[in-house]
Amino acid sequence: MDLSKIIDIENVSLKDSKEINEKYIQEYIANDPTVLGLGDLILKDKERVQANAGRLDLLFQDSDTSRRYEIELQLGKTDESHIIRTIEYWDNERKKYPQYDHCAVIIAENVTARFLNVIQLFNGQIPLIAIQMNAFKINDKIAIKFTKILDELKFAIDEEDEDVTPTDRQYWENKSSKDILNLCDEILKIINEFEPSISVKYNKYYIGLVKNGIAFNFAILRAKKKYIRLEFKLDRSDEIDKLLEDNDMDLLEYGVRSSRYKIKLTKDVIKDKNDLLKELLQKSYNYFK
Repeated sequence: MDLSKIIDIENVSLKDSKEINEKYIQEYIANDPTVLGLGDLILKDKERVQANAGRLDLLFQDSDTSRRYEIELQLGKTDESHIIRTIEYWDNERKKYPQYDHCAVIIAENVTARFLNVIQLFNGQIPLIAIQMNAFKINDKIAIKFTKILDELKFAIDEEDEDVTPTDRQYWENKSSKDILNLCDEILKIINEFEPSISVKYNKYYIGLVKNGIAFNFAILRAKKKYIRLEFKLDRSDEIDKLLEDNDMDLLEYGVRSSRYKIKLTKDVIKDKNDLLKELLQKSYNYFK
C-alpha cells in the first residue's frame, strides 16, 4: 500500500494570517461566487453603503430568479454585533428593493454552537444562511472551503423588475446572442397567431410586450446565453402544474407575488412544444386582459 498519496494538511486561521485579510476573501468570492454553493450568482455590488453608515460586504443576485443575497464576512468567531449587522443590512435592502426575494448570508471561520442557537431563533422569520469557511495550508498556498451549516426556510417575495429603462435589440444580442433573440421572435410569432397586434419592447432587464403602443406584459422574456426564460402570468393551479410536468417542461419557479410561471425554453422545446406554448400563452393573455 502506497501511503505517499496521502498528505497531512495544516488548518490555519485567516484572522491571524499576515498574508490574507477580509478584503482578500471578499475579492476571492466576488471573482468566483460558485465557491459558496448558492448557485449561479451575479455580483451586483461590493462594499454597498447602507443607511446606517455601514457597508454591506457583498450583494449577489441569482442569474435565473429575482433572489438576492446580502452577504457579510467575518474572520474568526461569530459575534453578536456581526449577526445584528447582517440582519440590518438585509432589512435595509429588502425595504429599498421589495421587488426582489432577499436572503441574508453570514460567513465566518467559526460559527459556534451558541451562535447557531441564536441564529436558529430567527430562521423561518428571517431568511438566513450560515456558511463556515475553513482554511488549509498546502505547500505555500492557502485552500479555502465553504460549507453551508445552516440553511433557510424560504418565503417567496417574487415580482418582476420595475426598471423599464428602454434598450434595443442590439443590447440584448450583446447580452445574449442573435440565435437566442431569434428564438424570442419565434415566441412572438406564436403570440401573434391569436393576437396580431402584440409586439415586443426591449427593456434593460426583460423583453416585454406591447399592444397598440401600451405595455401589455401578460408574458415577458429574459434572454440568457443559451436559453430563454419565459414568464407568463397565471394563478398557480394543479391543472397548469400537471400540464407542464406531463410535457416535460422545465419549470424554474413560480413567482408568488407576480403570479408568474417561469419556464426554461430552448430551440428544441419551442419547436416540439409549439402548440403547448400557444395554449399557455393564450390562457395567460385571457387572464391578463
